[in-house]
Amino acid sequence: MNSAIDLILGDPNPLMLQALAEIFDRDRRFSLIASSKTAEGFLEACLRAPVSLGVIDWSLPLLGAERLLAILRDRPKPPRIVIYASSNDPDIPRRAMVAGAAGFCTRDTAPEHLLDIVAAVAAGRMVFPFLDVRALKRDPREELTDREKTMLSALARGRTNNELAKELGISINTVKFHLRNLYEKLGFRNRSQAIAFYYSHGSDGGQDSQS
Repeated sequence: MNSAIDLILGDPNPLMLQALAEIFDRDRRFSLIASSKTAEGFLEACLRAPVSLGVIDWSLPLLGAERLLAILRDRPKPPRIVIYASSNDPDIPRRAMVAGAAGFCTRDTAPEHLLDIVAAVAAGRMVFPFLDVRALKRDPREELTDREKTMLSALARGRTNNELAKELGISINTVKFHLRNLYEKLGFRNRSQAIAFYYSHGSDGGQDSQS
């Protein structure tokens, strides 16, 4: 008889975590090792007890599921990750796949279907809804306006909101508006993540390259 598949769960909602734990505990194919309400806690659990699988909510704080996937991807023998999220944003499956996830399902997926998806991922399959493979190669910076590209470059040079407002001749509120749009399009929560993205992807296409 094959040994049970070990996994870790991650969800910010304690009730959801409990419900998921009960679902996997009832299925003899799986062995639940740990659960966490944050991405940092999930990462720590993986380091303490390496597992083959993880099942996490896309909205997992504080680091975020996207950044967590990138960190795990660079580690030796990382767990295969199944992401679940609301069906309201059709771009999440693409972003999850690009970040390194091995499977995706929506929050309203039936429990028995979720179990089958996780088992399929454990067997080495990739399980995603239909995706246009051309979209996987899309650079998220292509969605930015020229102003947002300029602001991303300025952020990377350490400009504050006040300095951005002065350089661009706009108000602080307008700066904050553009930054919110910038973070949303790139899937980030804060300035630090945007700066890290800028340097990890090289030049922003020549927008505002002066220091």
